[in-house]
Amino acid sequence: MQKDILILNGPNLNLLGERQPEIYGTKSIESLIDKLKNQNKCRLDYYQSNQEGDLIDKLHSYRNAAGIILNAGGLTHTSVALADAVAAIQAPVIEVHISNIYARESFRAKSYISLYAKGVISGFGLTGYQLALEYLLSEY
Repeated sequence: MQKDILILNGPNLNLLGERQPEIYGTKSIESLIDKLKNQNKCRLDYYQSNQEGDLIDKLHSYRNAAGIILNAGGLTHTSVALADAVAAIQAPVIEVHISNIYARESFRAKSYISLYAKGVISGFGLTGYQLALEYLLSEY
C-alpha cells in the first residue's frame, strides 16, 4: 500500500538556497524533494506558502494522510491557529527546523506546534526532512 506524505513549508522557505546561507545552507528544497521522491516508495507531495491560511487549508486536506512533515518557519513561534490545525487532524505531524531553534534568538525556542507534533527534528539542515520521512515510512 502506497503511503501519502506531505512536506509542508511555511513563510520564507521558498528562498532556501539563497536566504541566509550561513543559517539555512545553500541547497534548494526542490533538489531535496526530487531526491526524496526518487528514493522512497510513497506518494510524496510538497507545498510551500507564505500565507498562514493556505498552510491551515493544506493541513486540513491531508488530515488523514500517512504523515505530514511540517516546517512552519516563523509561524512556529507565533501561530496558535496553525497549532490548532495540527491538533485537529489525524495524520501524524513531524515538526522540522533546518537550524537549531534552541541555539538562536530566545523567541525561537517557543513552538506552539510541538505540543501536538509526534516529534521534532531541529538543527540538521535539510537532512531533517529525510529523517522525518524515514520515521514516517517505518512507523506508519
